[in-house]
Amino acid sequence: MQRGPTGTFQTSSTTGEAVRAFVPFDLPPKPPLDLDEGLQQLLHRAYLELGRLDGLSSQLPDPRLFLYTYVRKEAVLSSQIEGTQSSLSDLLRHEVNDTPIALREDVLEVSHYVEALEYGLEALRDGMPICLRLVRDIQARLLSGGRGARQQPGEFRRSQNWIGGSRPGNAVFVPPPAHELPERLAALERFIHNDPVSTPALIKAALVHVQFETLHPFLDGNGRLGRLLITLLLCAEGVLAQPMLYLSLHFRRNRALYYEHLQNVRMQGDWESWLRYFLEGVVETAGNASNTARRLLSLFSDDRTRLAGVSASALRLHDHLQLKPVVTVVEAEQLLQLTHPAAATTIRTLESRGILEEVTGGQYRRVWVYRESLRILQETDSLNF
Repeated sequence: MQRGPTGTFQTSSTTGEAVRAFVPFDLPPKPPLDLDEGLQQLLHRAYLELGRLDGLSSQLPDPRLFLYTYVRKEAVLSSQIEGTQSSLSDLLRHEVNDTPIALREDVLEVSHYVEALEYGLEALRDGMPICLRLVRDIQARLLSGGRGARQQPGEFRRSQNWIGGSRPGNAVFVPPPAHELPERLAALERFIHNDPVSTPALIKAALVHVQFETLHPFLDGNGRLGRLLITLLLCAEGVLAQPMLYLSLHFRRNRALYYEHLQNVRMQGDWESWLRYFLEGVVETAGNASNTARRLLSLFSDDRTRLAGVSASALRLHDHLQLKPVVTVVEAEQLLQLTHPAAATTIRTLESRGILEEVTGGQYRRVWVYRESLRILQETDSLNF
């Protein structure tokens, strides 16, 4: 269905030149979405795949089993869309104090994404609804250090921003003027809370993502926060018990198409093509996540068999590696409450069984990774290790 633009243009003077800023209409779309048979079937498949993924996560012996790496995968992928060069391996090494100097700023940016997502999830568990206050708090954590630290963290912008180009006059897209934001954001918050209409969770997440990206309400971090909101919405709506869906993989693999769909919604009102693209991403990434989880569970079981007859400390270290696949001798020493030599011996035991691999190649600040576990994660996601 072709609706025409889903907003109006306001011409204003910014930095001494005339700028046409786009002000979106409030949600829901008008006329209503045309959910034809194909979209209905795709929506059903998406819910089915999410149900399988959520069911798998609920059957895990420890709910934290995949959360450590899944949350970090989403952080890496979302930040890579914005141009960071750090990988999941870089982030994991950063968390054991071994960040490559050249990547330190990129890795810090990704680690702030992890902190922001975990803060948002904890707020939801404490009963806080998704609201503008929570969005500001999350954004403040997202920009708590690194390149965006001076871009008014935690505050909605009070000046004009733009996407692409060197100035608003040659930008690819110019979001609404700052004075339009309070009313538009208040309407978005009401829509999230099912006012004026109740909206199914997946469709709501898809619509809210576009609207947030169009409003671009902060000076920095809008893209990462907009993608993070998808996960938070699905958890808040009860579709996912754990944040095991990482749609940033789908958006990164099809980056040009992702931005094209966002612009087609704004300029042509083509919500249905965006929904199809979004739901196809849910089906693909949820299915891949389920398959990855099963393969990891099989790996953990097989490796447990290979560890028959080893010390209790080696078994405990293997348990820890299932939650966090990177370790140093100092960390093992503290975790297992062993002496430094005993911790080193425990690591060597797992290394001799082909479970751990040393990746730094140095005599100091050495880091070991659960290589096969990371390889399985890499195989699906094309992430660099």
